Amino acid sequence: MRADARIGFFLLLTPLVLWLGLLIIIPHIDMLLISLRERISFGVYETSLTNYEKALTEPLYLRTFWRTAIMSILATGITLLIAFPVSYYIAKMARGRLQQVLFMLCLIPFYVSELVRTFGWMILLRETGLISSLLQWAGLADQPVEMLYNDAAMMVGLVYTSMLFMVVPLVTTLESLDDSVVEAGYDLGGNGLSVLREIIIPHAMPGIVSGSIVVFMLSLGNYLTPTMLGGKDSLWFTEMIYNQFIVRSNWELGATFGFMLLVLSSVIVWGMLRLTGRTLQETMG
Repeated sequence: MRADARIGFFLLLTPLVLWLGLLIIIPHIDMLLISLRERISFGVYETSLTNYEKALTEPLYLRTFWRTAIMSILATGITLLIAFPVSYYIAKMARGRLQQVLFMLCLIPFYVSELVRTFGWMILLRETGLISSLLQWAGLADQPVEMLYNDAAMMVGLVYTSMLFMVVPLVTTLESLDDSVVEAGYDLGGNGLSVLREIIIPHAMPGIVSGSIVVFMLSLGNYLTPTMLGGKDSLWFTEMIYNQFIVRSNWELGATFGFMLLVLSSVIVWGMLRLTGRTLQETMG
């Protein structure tokens, strides 16, 4: 029976090992090796750090790299600020069918693909779109208003695309908060701000951290939303990776950019965990 259990364990583990090995570990190792190659001539390569030197010294590459990181952190913060009160209302204030309806409303946008959702925002924000028409009808604008192809439109798209991935962990965490603990905080002389700071936020911290990690990773690696809503002036690092691989066929520099993005995301996630004093195991449950 012990031998059968061991065989069963390895059989159950095999799909996970194959998934991690073939789709994550091996491709990343290959990407690292490609990034360390320098093309000397057609089909001739040498091991070199030239690609990293180029990526770290070219002002456009560096500016786009740090811009993507900062904008992704900002998108994560905005998503958290919007999602937290929504999640608290769904988890602790809404009851019965209302709670189910509100949670379903958060899910409905994800019934369609990201491409369709992004096109929806383009229809709303374009010069002849609904928002521009309402502004003119209300007398707040005397001509069509173009709200596309800027950082604000891109941020709206990033927050909208990631909202569900912040709401779900927050609702799950806040539902486990006993109402009597919150009532005790008020009974002991606390006000709304102190109860939020001392009771609600510490209890919701696992959901905050896990949701922030997922939203940050989605924003950092997003290609469609920055390209369609941000336009040519809103540079995004994933767009540069795409251009190197697909447009210029420069796999060496594209792999370098990809590995830099991987290191950046890992460092920021590690810093977030250290800042909140949590471990990855605690955060992911």
